[in-house]
Amino acid sequence: MCGIVGYVGEKPAASILIDSLKKLEYRGYDSAGICVLNDSLKTYKTTGKIANLESILPEGIEGTIGIGHTRWATHGKPNTVNSHPHLSGDVAVVHNGIIENYLELKEKLIGDGYIFKSDTDTEVIAHLLHSHLYGGIDGVFKLCDLMVAVQKTLLSLEGSYAIAALCSSDPGVMVVARKDSPLVIGIGDGEIFAASDVTAFLKHTKDVIFVDDDEVASIRAGGNVEFFDADGNPVTKETIKIEWYIEDAEKAGYEHFMLKEIHEQASSVQDTFAGKISEMEGAVVLDELNMSDEQIRHMTRIEIIACGTSWNAGLVGKYLFEQLAGIHTDVDTGSEFRYGYPVICGEVLTIAITQSGETADTLAAVRGARSYGCRAIAITNVVGSTITREIDSVLYTRAGPEIGVAATKSFTTQLITLYMLALKFARIRGKISAEDSKNLLVALKKIPADIQKILNRKKVIQECAKQFSDSNDYFFIGRHLNYPIALEGALKLKEISYIHAEGYAAGELKHGPLALLTDKTPVVAIATKGHTYEKMLSNIKEVKARDAVVIAVADEDDTEIEKYVDVVLRVPKSHELLSPILSSVVLQLLAYYTALERGCSIDKPRNLAKSVTVE
Repeated sequence: MCGIVGYVGEKPAASILIDSLKKLEYRGYDSAGICVLNDSLKTYKTTGKIANLESILPEGIEGTIGIGHTRWATHGKPNTVNSHPHLSGDVAVVHNGIIENYLELKEKLIGDGYIFKSDTDTEVIAHLLHSHLYGGIDGVFKLCDLMVAVQKTLLSLEGSYAIAALCSSDPGVMVVARKDSPLVIGIGDGEIFAASDVTAFLKHTKDVIFVDDDEVASIRAGGNVEFFDADGNPVTKETIKIEWYIEDAEKAGYEHFMLKEIHEQASSVQDTFAGKISEMEGAVVLDELNMSDEQIRHMTRIEIIACGTSWNAGLVGKYLFEQLAGIHTDVDTGSEFRYGYPVICGEVLTIAITQSGETADTLAAVRGARSYGCRAIAITNVVGSTITREIDSVLYTRAGPEIGVAATKSFTTQLITLYMLALKFARIRGKISAEDSKNLLVALKKIPADIQKILNRKKVIQECAKQFSDSNDYFFIGRHLNYPIALEGALKLKEISYIHAEGYAAGELKHGPLALLTDKTPVVAIATKGHTYEKMLSNIKEVKARDAVVIAVADEDDTEIEKYVDVVLRVPKSHELLSPILSSVVLQLLAYYTALERGCSIDKPRNLAKSVTVE
């Protein structure tokens, strides 16, 4: 949510800021703005798309230092006044996050004579900076430099923030800071970039420094960056080289990022398990897992914490850890876990699943779990993200950049990681034989090719989507491992097509949902072969008895299913435990083509953001 960018260098800042903001559009926004510093602050901002901002920019904006922002409204309506940057005298600020005590600060600042123009929490930061710089609204002479003013201001703030600030009386310097909101610095040749995500500046540099919580950085012309902790002590930081290229984040000829990312799953799944499995030995090698075999054997419970699509992946993980490794597993949403009363005792392992590594609710929940002394590991796609610095072990998925708001390849690579982790635990705990493990890994290595087969037959899915694109409601049903996939299928459809969709455990239909079925309600039944197959057929018959249309996701060699359903979407025959991966690809395509037929904004659906970095 929201995105901030900053530039200090020798090139015209305005064009670089605009280009960087475009790279962050996937985060979600309703307004945008930039501020360029030359002799004075030149600020331009408006509602709507970045194209709207470009249209109001004069030609030849001078200045080689500037900040920019895409806003996703939290405090105050989405309008130009509430758009960032916010100014106070000769100070300009952009901010991602939420200042929880802003009303208290605002009341005090108004008492000191400051006039507020917006309804945002961010404006208090600008006025606080000005107050520390000049001693108050009527101050003329500077009492400190911008760096010191930022450090003093942070002492007053409660909540989350990533901040970039400029001051025209402190030319050639930009100061940034973070707490609980992502911020990364890009180190170029005589130029420095700051942003919420590396994609903003990846075309300029692959050398990055991740800013940690409670750190402040002073960035000066000539490529000089200094880092300080909350007490003002210098901090030595490590520069990391990003391993992927900006081309990886481009559409590469696809109409939408989502379709491109669906197609990339054959390779991203392969990349995620490459070098980690040995089907000859039936073994999984996870060297990055900082746990001894003894710790794994004595584990009494697993607590999975995640949100959204990652939560659906976690629910698949629950079935895997319990069935394969014999470990009782609970799955909680991050937003609920921290406010409940978790029973954490004994040898409990916490697994945090977060695509971005910056999900605020998941981070807060993990911190709470760790306060009980739990060992914790993370499954994430972003190297150097916040979660990776607050955890015992990190298992990286290898999905590459995912720009579309609706998660696709990040979901399937999370599933692959959970399969590997569950199988490793099962082998160490003696719950699965080497032969059974070998069979599962052999099937796992075939998954990329099976995904490609689905992609090669996507026209059938597109035709199905067109047939039912006018529907107002959809049901998705599944059993066992296919129940989380039903939830994920419903989530994908509602996210990008705006069709009301619900996912259910198929056996729960008779406990209420059947009352909602009509002949205008398509029901997607995930009916791949397995030990619940006969039960699924019974559930399908229940649905058909209510005159609903049934779309089945079934194995390519299943001839029985055709007797009971209206449409069959085929997946290659696979191991029962692995078929959910293939079914999820089918449902992603169904959602995509439904949204395409309805003319929806697929990559940037309304009201949604890629990374939920505020609670």
